[in-house]
Parts: sequence; structure tokens; C-alpha cells
Amino acid sequence: MAPERAREIAASFDLRALPRDFYDNPFPVYAALREQQPVRRMPDGSWFLTRYADLCAVYRDAQSFSSDKKVEFTPKYGEGAPLLAHHTTSLVFNDPPLHTRVRKLIMGALTRRAIAEMEPGLVTLVDGLLDAIEQRGGGDLIEDFAAAIPVEIIGNLLGVPHDERGPLRDWSLAILGALEPRLTPEQEESGNRSVTEMLEYLRGLVARRRREPGDPEHDVLTRLILGEGGEQLSEHELLQNCIFILNAGHETTTNLIGNALVALQEWPQEKQWLLGAIGRDAGAAALEPVLSTAVDEFLRFESSNQLGNRRAVRPVTVGGVDLPEGALVTLCIGAANRDPAQFEHPDVLDLRRENNRHLAFGFGIHQCAGLSLARLEGRVAIGRFLARFPGYRLTAVPKRGGRARFRGFLHAPFAVA
Repeated sequence: MAPERAREIAASFDLRALPRDFYDNPFPVYAALREQQPVRRMPDGSWFLTRYADLCAVYRDAQSFSSDKKVEFTPKYGEGAPLLAHHTTSLVFNDPPLHTRVRKLIMGALTRRAIAEMEPGLVTLVDGLLDAIEQRGGGDLIEDFAAAIPVEIIGNLLGVPHDERGPLRDWSLAILGALEPRLTPEQEESGNRSVTEMLEYLRGLVARRRREPGDPEHDVLTRLILGEGGEQLSEHELLQNCIFILNAGHETTTNLIGNALVALQEWPQEKQWLLGAIGRDAGAAALEPVLSTAVDEFLRFESSNQLGNRRAVRPVTVGGVDLPEGALVTLCIGAANRDPAQFEHPDVLDLRRENNRHLAFGFGIHQCAGLSLARLEGRVAIGRFLARFPGYRLTAVPKRGGRARFRGFLHAPFAVA
């Protein structure tokens, strides 16, 4: 990109007024910002960061940068709004001690052993979805495959009965869609309604679980109800963080799987290499390093979560720019994961990339609690899909979700050979 054009793009960039084509391909814009204004002051007074090193500096400094969103979200959603109550109570948008208490309870059910014990059930689930796809001769990569996997896995973690999981995806899309930088009236209404409906459902689920507790070693909801070390969550904290677990575990993993399978259609040489590596047995233990490396590259190349946020609680300098106390900061994960200062040939999908220290799961005390589970889902889903359908092909242009924060597809029709 010519320097003049890069300067023009950077100077006009406004996260609250994005052009339509940005959602399809934001990476040229991110490159222009990294080059020209890596710490950009936005028209609304907030700051937008695009360099890998600057994001790491913010992630490391939890004393200077708060994840608490009450100041930012109160004017956005309004006092008393269900969206405000949810997003200011969930794990990801809070600081210690609430963040510490909830994360400890969740991590206790996501130990290495517990995740390993999930693999056989995950394989059975994936193979069942692949059987149905084979019978139909194709389908939709998102609805029929990518989205169906995390809904079942997270549903199992919280003990949601199978016949009650139908609304989860729509609730998730609506609640997370309301996190977009510019909130439309339709997104606001849908998000508030979804929080209300989800809370009503969860109150009944929690009441049932209190009467009949599950195994706290595997049942996250039971762990959250029982507490640990004499500490328990309030009913409000419990319900809102159940919503968070269902939504966070669903959306990001759906995007990981969907983005990966679409990207392989756009990078046929990488697809052929991966097919050659996995052969016809994606379950072989020796293939785990190959698939793990590939999954991390998919996460770097098309980060499921493109944006994060922090608030400066004291004056601080980032990337040579002085930020005042109270500064609202957007961390552009999608841009940092394609920073040439950190990654060689960052705009190339390289499934053999080594030392891939991407930021798709965040970094520091707020690093994604479910990252090991997401990686397992990605390895099993992508590996077994390719082993079963090496000649799959898209039959229509995939439809993006039209969101800046979460990068994924709503639909990707395909056929199997």
C-alpha cells in the first residue's frame, strides 16, 4: 500500500463508522494503522492499539489497565438495562477479586485430566455430525458443523439438557453482537431480550441443580453453586457468569472451526499439505503436534475475537504515547496477530509456523480460561472433517457475520465429494 493511501486510511479510521468492506477484510486497514498511527486517538476520545508489543504491554500491566466496564458500558446500555447487568458482571469484564473467584472455580473443572476425558465424547459428537453431512452430501459449515460442536460441549459442562439447547446459539449471537463498537437499536433490543430470556431459563436450571447436584470435578455449574474455600458467588454473579461461559465458549470456537475450513479453501496448498500430514487417521496421537500447530495458525491468521478493551486507571505511556487516567483503550488483537515485527510473512497462512505466540486467547490474568478446551475442539473437528471429506468445496460465497469484534461466518454452504 502506498504511504499516502496508508496515511489517508489511518487518519480517517473511526471504529464507530466502519465502511461495509471493512467487515470482509479489515487487515489492510490494520496494516495502515500499525504503520501510520499505531496508537490512534479516535474521534470519540478513545485509543486504538494495533502493534503486538503495545498490546502485550497493556495485557501485562493489570495495575494500570482495568477490565471493569462499568464506566464504559453504563452510557452505552443505560442504567437498569439487562445488557449492562450482564456485561459488567461477567468474568471477562471484571477485575479481581470477582475475576479471581470466578476464574478459579471454572479452571477447577477444566483441568488437563478433565479435558482429556472429554475427548472420546467429542470424537463421537464430531463423527455423528460428519455422518449426517455425508448422508446429505454437504450442508452449511457453520450451522451443521462448526456451531453444533461448542454448543454441545459447553452444554455438557453446565449440564444443560439436550432438548433445552435450541435457543443457546441465537441468545449468544444477540448478546455478543451488542458488544459491537456501534450499537444499533435492533442489536440493543435483541441483546436485552436475550439476556432476560437466558436468565429466566438459567434460574430454573440452577434451581434443579441445587436439588440434584452434579459431579463438581466435571460439572462447572455445580462448582459455581458450591463455591470453593468458603467463598460462594451471589445468585446474580452465578447466573451472569453462566451466560458468559455459554456465550464465550460457543462463539469463539465456532469461529475458529468455521474460519479454518473456509481458509483452507482459499489456501489450497496449505490444505494439501495438511491433508498429506493427517492422511486418513486424524485420531492418531502422533498427529496431535501437527494439528495443534495448524490450529494455532488458524487462530493467529483469523482471530475469532478481534478486539479487546481496557481502561487506564492512572496516567500511563504506551508505544511512546501518553494516555491520561480514564483513557478507554481498544486492543486490536486481529492487527497484533499480523504484526510483521512479531510474525514473519504475517499475511500468509503457514500451518507449519513455529514460535507462534499469538494473542487470540489474550494474555496475562485475563487469558482465556477455556483455551485448552478450544484447542481440543479445533484439533478434533478440523482434523476429522478433513480426514473424512478431503475434497469438500464451497458451493456459494460464505457470509460473514458483519461484526468487527467477533470475526466469523454466519453461513458457508458446501458439498462433499
